[in-house]
This record gives sequence, C-alpha cells and structure tokens, in this order.
Amino acid sequence: MYEIVKKRELNPDVTLMEVAAPFVARKARAGQFIIFRVDEKGERVPLTIAGYDRERGTVTIIFQKVGLSTRLLGALKEGDAILDFAGPLGKPTETQGIKKVCVIGGGVGCAIAYPSAVAFREAGAEVTVIAGFRNKEIVILEEEFRAASDRVYLMTDDGSYGEKGLVTQKLKELLDAGETFDEVLAIGPIPMMRFVVETAKPYGVKTVVSLNPIMVDGTGMCGGCRVTVGEEVKFACVDGPDFDGALVDFDELTNRNRTYREREQETMESHACRLLDMAKEG
Repeated sequence: MYEIVKKRELNPDVTLMEVAAPFVARKARAGQFIIFRVDEKGERVPLTIAGYDRERGTVTIIFQKVGLSTRLLGALKEGDAILDFAGPLGKPTETQGIKKVCVIGGGVGCAIAYPSAVAFREAGAEVTVIAGFRNKEIVILEEEFRAASDRVYLMTDDGSYGEKGLVTQKLKELLDAGETFDEVLAIGPIPMMRFVVETAKPYGVKTVVSLNPIMVDGTGMCGGCRVTVGEEVKFACVDGPDFDGALVDFDELTNRNRTYREREQETMESHACRLLDMAKEG
C-alpha cells in the first residue's frame, strides 16, 4: 500500500498528490510514468510522474478527474493509501545535447511538461515554456514554470489570462520573429500535439511528443499501447512515451484512443455508487 502524504486541488478538475513510494522515487526521472490501481477492483491507469523527492521518498502525480479510476483516486484523502503504484516506467525525457528548447503544455498536459522543463534547465538548456489553457480558472503550475524556465508564455483560449490564443500561435510568432530551438517538446491533447508538429515542421524544428495511449501492464507484453512511428509499430510504455512527432501516425492514435469511450461511460454510470460511498466516507 502507498500512502497519500499530501493532496492539493489545483483547480476543480485537477488534483496534485504526493505519494510515499521510496523505491519509485529513488529511480524516477522526468518523462517517466507510474501505473496505479486504487483498490483490488480497480483498473490499471498510467500517470506521468510530475515530480519526486528522493530524500523523502515521495512521488508527485497530477491528474484530471475524468474517468472512474481518476475520480476514485481524487476522492481519497491524505493518510489514505493506494493499492498499487508501479514504476518508474518508460524512458525518461532526453535532454543531452539540447541547448535551447521550447516546452509546450496544453491543459493538464502542463503537469507532464513541468518536470521536463526542470530537467532541461538542470541540464543547462535555455528553456522557453508555452502553456495553454481554456481560461484563467484552470491555469496550473504558473509559479513553478516561471521558476524552472527562462521565459514563460501563458495562453488562454478566451483571453481571460495571459495572452489570448493557442499555443501554436505563440510558437509561430516566436519562430517568425527568428527564434530558434534545438527541439520543441509538446505535451497535451492529441490534436494540440499534432498541430504543434505541423507548426514547427516548416521551420525545420524537431518536435517531440509525449504519448499516453491505452496501457495495461506497462511492460510491452499486452500490446495495448502500440503506436505507429515512422511506419514501425512501437510500444509507448517501453519505447516511449516520447517520440518524434513528425513520424507519429496521429490518425491511428486518435482512433485507438477512442476505442473504449462508450465502455468507459458505461463503467462510470454502473459504478457511480462507489464514488458516492467514498464521498460519504470523506
């Protein structure tokens, strides 16, 4: 069992938790992920590691409460425990040789982008961050990004905070102004990552994307997380999650991620009682 030692609501839909997992914290690196299971009835769900403290033996996760498992996880309190917390899994973000990087996060994807920005900064790179949100109310990790980067551009769809517009608009504006990057790292919804790749490509800038397709075991055995990259089948859990965005088959990825959408909704409805019971206990 893995105790929740800290819980903080970043906005109504996004929660931060620090979990006591010393063996995971000891080896965790930016870009890697864990797979959790709330209890013996729960499904296995991947979450990218948002931070870690090797001395305290804790791992930070940040998640959006969208499905049954994340809502069940969000209903737990400090002092409660998670049944399974396996990791670190996947390959860490590659920072070697990168002197100037643009890290782009969309929505809750910013929770994944943040530790990568920190890793690039610690490796000596000049870090520019572009973080996009729908509106001011859901902005997360602003102070943390400013501390971990050289420049931060906050974008909101409605212009209620920062600059109005999409992350791709800001990226294009910077590139048009003559800004150069060794690499762009894009993390967020699939359409956003796809458009970032298309925006950077004409400028000859490589874009790396972090993929989080359907995963079950996290070891490459089940094949559930397969993605096509450069016309080759890759497994996101062991070959990724970071891939060259220009080589990713985004159409296939989008279709695969939609495969169980109806089933997920049915599961939410049939297990609503579990959420109610946990809320009452809280």
